[in-house]
Amino acid sequence: MAVVNWQFQRFEDLAPAELYALLRLRQDVFVVEQACAYADLDGADPPSFHLSAWSAESPVAYLRVIPPEVHSSGCPSLGRICTSLSARRTGLGRDLVRRGLNFVQERWPGMDCQIGAQAYLRKFYEGFQFEVNGEAYNEDGIRHFPMRWYSK
Repeated sequence: MAVVNWQFQRFEDLAPAELYALLRLRQDVFVVEQACAYADLDGADPPSFHLSAWSAESPVAYLRVIPPEVHSSGCPSLGRICTSLSARRTGLGRDLVRRGLNFVQERWPGMDCQIGAQAYLRKFYEGFQFEVNGEAYNEDGIRHFPMRWYSK
């Protein structure tokens, strides 16, 4: 993988072309690849922080951090975690989640982090010490687990 440039931005700081490219990456992964029609634009983007990795002019990895006062769990949440097809199996996804958790620890020290993990990625998130903290559920036709990373 070529050199990537990491960006952490508030919604209002994203240029229109950047936002478009990030939403396209999310659409490519969650709607097209996973053949899942769902409402990606759920209102959680404006209050969130957006972490992205760019190679050349294209995003290759992305996640958003939803603040605790917005997320239903009462703690920060990582969501819309994705990598482009070209970036998979390069370690970029692990770097992405690590950076997201580091941000949560710096921004909200002592707070846990909640995610809704697609079932096939459970072991991946357990590698970051996330633990299943509820019953499996179906979201948009895909099995998920609620998972929490507990602050040490």
